[in-house]
Amino acid sequence: MTIYNFSAGPAVLPKAVLETAQSEMLDYKSSGMSVMELSHRSSLFEEIIQTAENLLRELMAIPDNYKVLFLQGGASLQFTMVPLNLAQGKKALYVNTGSWSKKAISAAKALDNVEVEVIASSEDKNFTYIPEIPKTIDQNAAYVHITTNNTIEGTAFEKIPSFGKVPVVADMSSNILANDYKVEDFGLIYAGAQKNIGPAGLTVVIVREDLLNKKAIFAPMLDYALQAKNNSLYNTPPTYGIYIAKLVFEWVKAQGGVAGITAEDRKKAQLLYDAIENSHLFKSPVEKKSRSITNIPFITGDEDLDKAFNQAALAQGFENLKGHRSVGGMRASLYNAFPIEGVEALIAFMEKFEKENGGE
Repeated sequence: MTIYNFSAGPAVLPKAVLETAQSEMLDYKSSGMSVMELSHRSSLFEEIIQTAENLLRELMAIPDNYKVLFLQGGASLQFTMVPLNLAQGKKALYVNTGSWSKKAISAAKALDNVEVEVIASSEDKNFTYIPEIPKTIDQNAAYVHITTNNTIEGTAFEKIPSFGKVPVVADMSSNILANDYKVEDFGLIYAGAQKNIGPAGLTVVIVREDLLNKKAIFAPMLDYALQAKNNSLYNTPPTYGIYIAKLVFEWVKAQGGVAGITAEDRKKAQLLYDAIENSHLFKSPVEKKSRSITNIPFITGDEDLDKAFNQAALAQGFENLKGHRSVGGMRASLYNAFPIEGVEALIAFMEKFEKENGGE
């Protein structure tokens, strides 16, 4: 039985990447060592991390005045690092579009010397849409924070709004390398790796140099400027995660780069959205103009039927389709490495289930 992994993260990785990692597991480039055993100060690992950075810069067209950092702690640590480095004694603006935005807001509010203002929210409708941004915002704010793709709720920013001169900070964990955004429209981008980049444990931060903190942070590990000065090697970084990220970046490049893979992602998402729209049983809880191409929730409107579908799907090899507990129903996470065959198989299963369960 073929297994299709719809997990929101840790998520599916390209088979070619896993095969390469398997072939190099015991002996990386005739070193007699696994990458997991290499010193982070060795020339072999220096080549890995530099290649990873160069590839990411190429794939995302990252300008020279941005630093690329490979850190630990997940995107959740960035909820604190961002205001700690960028907004001490200042105001930070937030757009609240879901569970992860709420956590970022809460983390910023926990800092005594940061003023937090939520300038827009979609909580009134259970985060089923992307809210409109006010035409005027405080231009003296340190930054405005957005979550570009909401993994749990299935919404996304199709285009990045203009916030004037206020730098945009983006949690891009679930749609990095799967959009046509321009890096120069952001002051800082951060992303946990476990969705489109690699295994859990690695976090990528892309930060404009002029935003690097001028004053040292009390905790060196949380200091962007110090991490940048040390080229992400202030301490032992997540070496194996960086190695897998390098392989994934190579794979993305071979798929036609971000443009090529985003086109394929849109194709996969459209297939599933069309199937949902044409169904008499399944429906999307998300407003059309706000729908994500990466994480697609759908429901029947009957909790018992949703449960039956999830159980039947699991028996057929469709793993991790159950929706987040805050939303319910089902959720298909179609990250870059998820094959289109899996989408087609899911649609066929949905059609069969609908016929068997009273669909018209």
